[in-house]
Order: sequence, then C-alpha cells, then structure tokens
Amino acid sequence: MRHVIALDVGGTGMKAALVGADGALLHRARRATGRERGPDAVVEGILDFAAELRAYGAEHLGEPAAAGLAVPGIVDEPGGIAAYSANLGWRDVPLRDLLAARLGGVPVALGHDVRTGGLAEGRIGAGQGADRFLFVPLGTGIAGAIGIAGRVEAGAHGFAGEIGHIVVRPGGTPCPCGQIGCLERYASAAAVSEAWAAATGNPDADAADCAKAVEAGDSNAVRVWQDAIDALADGLVTALTLLDPRTLIIGGGLAEAGETLFTPLRDAVRQRVTFQKLPSIVPAALGDTAGCLGAGLLAWDLLDSSDRTEVTA
Repeated sequence: MRHVIALDVGGTGMKAALVGADGALLHRARRATGRERGPDAVVEGILDFAAELRAYGAEHLGEPAAAGLAVPGIVDEPGGIAAYSANLGWRDVPLRDLLAARLGGVPVALGHDVRTGGLAEGRIGAGQGADRFLFVPLGTGIAGAIGIAGRVEAGAHGFAGEIGHIVVRPGGTPCPCGQIGCLERYASAAAVSEAWAAATGNPDADAADCAKAVEAGDSNAVRVWQDAIDALADGLVTALTLLDPRTLIIGGGLAEAGETLFTPLRDAVRQRVTFQKLPSIVPAALGDTAGCLGAGLLAWDLLDSSDRTEVTA
C-alpha cells in the first residue's frame, strides 16, 4: 500500500505514523525525544526512529514513497534546515538531507511543528473548507499558523504566525523573547498555571485545575481565567485585524477546557471588534495527531509537486 512516513518531534516526545494517501494512519508509534542526552543524540534518535518506521512499512506495506518531519523552533523549510531550537539545543542541523540519507534517498519534507499542525487542521480538521484560517495552539507558549488556500504561510524568514509575541500588556511581564508584556505570558496554558498556582499557594496547581474551579464558581479562579481570556482576546483581535481569517481555530492544552474557554472567549472577541468581520471561533479537531497528519501532508505534497514537475518537463 502506498504510504509515507510522518514524524512529529516535540520537546519531550516524538509521535510518528505511516500515513496512507487518503490520510489514514496505517501504523502509529511514540517514543521519548531524549533531549537530556544532548542535541546530537536527539538527531540520531529521530533518524533511528524513522529507519524503524521504514523497516516496519517495508515488511507490512511496501517501501515508503516519501517522508515528512515536523520539528519545533526556527525552521528553514525550503533549505531543509532545523535552524534553532532552545528546547532541543540544536543549531543549523540539515535534517532533511540527513533523514533522506538514512532512508536511502526517499524524498523528505521538513516543516515547523505548529505550521504543520495548522496545515492538517486547515485541510482535514476544524478549518476544512475555509479559504483563510488562523490556527492558534495554547500550550506552554502560544504560536500560530496562517492558512491561505490550502497552504500555511511561513513568512520571508520563517517567523510568520508568532502571535504569542504580540505585546498585549505594555510594561507588563518580561518575556524570554526580550519583549515586555507578550501575549503568551498571560494567556498560554503555562501562564494560567503559574497565575493559578500563585493564587492558591499550591505550586502543583495548573490550568486544568483552574478551569475546574471556574466551573465550580470559585471567584479567584474566575478572575485568573478572565484575565487570561481578556489578554487572549486582545491578541486575537490584533491578529484578525491584520489577517482577516474566516475561521479561527484554537487548540493546545487550554482548549481542552471546552466551552469554559470558548464561550467567554467568543464574547470577549465580539466585544472588541468594530469594523472587522468576526470569524468563526472553533476548537481544533485533530488533537495530538495534528502534527503527524500534517507531516504526512507535507510528504504527499512533496510527491504531488514532483509529479507535476515531471509532467511539465
């Protein structure tokens, strides 16, 4: 069966799959990223994992047609370079060529993890059918993927969509990026966890606990939660003013709160728009499979592009 290898590399874990032409996950696997062993070991772990997937596919399905790899940090997608990752400690790693060599010359596509997840959400997930969408996962930080007519915009330097570093509270909390008052310092799952831990005096309290306390009517939790929603709405209105998306897809850990997040968020965004068109604000549909599915789409796109080139040559 014709298939591609798809890998989604995170700071702590790697998810992988063999993906069919119809998007079906034919085989799935996970393993630890092993970042504590250093960047060289992480790269070798990725290559070994991909080789194992190829071997499994060759035994059960046939040789893979291509591979797609999604990684965090700064990614030079056209050059196939993993330029920088603070979490994984690498710089200027030619991952596309390294993986292609390990897989015996199989064509490889390299993508940014959030943009790759956004590609999947836009094509086969919550944004399916939308000509313009913005995918915003609320996790440890906040990132974004700008979807335009079935593709995701990387920008001139690979930084497009970094909504988490819109300044929403000038003079506020310092951000590791060097700015003051960035959105992700107020509305990420990590920021809500930090605020709720401080409010309760319990260092183990997290955003999920805060959401449960909101549902129970705890006034302190409501305050912490609303502060985050107000900051998020401010950032999202800035983004939709610039991008005019038809659909706004919210994912990540904070979105698991469901309508505890979405009902007040839709209200807060609605209150802030004036001339702008209000997009549909919907939860992400693919969960933690988005990265793998997106990596698979990158691989299939690579094959489609090669096929078109051969036809026109």
